[in-house]
Amino acid sequence: MTIPLVDLSIQHREIEAEVREGIDAVMRSGAFILGPAVAEFESAYADFCEVPHCVGVASGTDALELALRALEIGPGDEVVLPANTFIASATAVIRIGAQPVLVDCEADYHLIDLNQTAERIGSRTRAIMAVDLFGQAAPLVQLEDLAREAGVALIEDAAQSHGARHGGRAAGSFGDVAGTSFYPAKNLGAYGDAGAVLTHSALLADRVRQLRNYGSDVKYHHPLPGWNSRLDTVQAVVLLAKLRRLAAWNVQRRAAAALYDALLAELPDVVRPMTRGDNEHVWHLYVVRVSERDRVLASLNEAGIGAGIHYPTPIHLQGAFAGLGHGKGDFPIAEQAAAEMISLPLYPGISEAQQGEVVAALAAALSATRG
Repeated sequence: MTIPLVDLSIQHREIEAEVREGIDAVMRSGAFILGPAVAEFESAYADFCEVPHCVGVASGTDALELALRALEIGPGDEVVLPANTFIASATAVIRIGAQPVLVDCEADYHLIDLNQTAERIGSRTRAIMAVDLFGQAAPLVQLEDLAREAGVALIEDAAQSHGARHGGRAAGSFGDVAGTSFYPAKNLGAYGDAGAVLTHSALLADRVRQLRNYGSDVKYHHPLPGWNSRLDTVQAVVLLAKLRRLAAWNVQRRAAAALYDALLAELPDVVRPMTRGDNEHVWHLYVVRVSERDRVLASLNEAGIGAGIHYPTPIHLQGAFAGLGHGKGDFPIAEQAAAEMISLPLYPGISEAQQGEVVAALAAALSATRG
């Protein structure tokens, strides 16, 4: 692609020397598993997210599963979550033997629908999983109130909101516990899979530390049935280097999003993304909506524009969740969004000229579909 959806090489050039120095230190020390860099990153990211506890784990999916297990949620329990999310949110629920209970999303923001969430809470509900999407937080303050009134836990899936804020508070700091992903393309991305669990609770943090390490915090003593989901020391080195630059990179993302807003204002066939009034967006993705999306996307890709789709199939229409008994039409807002959304290239370091090329190609694609 002439202009990729994400260009990680720009970030790498900025941190390469620091990362090499850090990795060399790991090699010299031999502290490959839970080395000092892991604890340093956990402390730094906890401060960044304004929580007392951060536990590094092997992936974002593991972070959500470990959060659920730390809350002692399991077979016979239900977890309410949105149909419009990446499959990992729902997969974490079924991996612990619980039942996902899906709800639709808001039409304007694509975030979990508050009214439907309240309606779907039942006697077996143990938690609400609120998903921060595309760089902005779910309506977490209201969900905290709802969870408290219903007597259920609130889990924040903060995989796409590194550095975002909601109601003046940091994403990742809401509810009982949060899970996040450091997949390479995230605002804060590792050089492979990595994730973390964030919480205000020392008890939950201790449980997650044991669960990620074979259920043990003392060698050969295993009070919990855990497994191996430790954050790799080398990935912690990378994340530390990137975390020091994350705020500045998010400023660049906001500037790029603002430019797209201005350029796309001249294209009436494009529905631009909206930000909730209580959110500070960090633009993990810049997602627009167009009719005849597949034709428009194909035209963009043919022109060398690395646009993509997040996400083409809602959870309830995935084969893995056919057992939930849902069909087409059950969550119409999520389904319509899935048919219309296109993610445009956006990353720290994208140039104004590149963004101009993206919009010009989009205008040409829309014109061709009208013709």
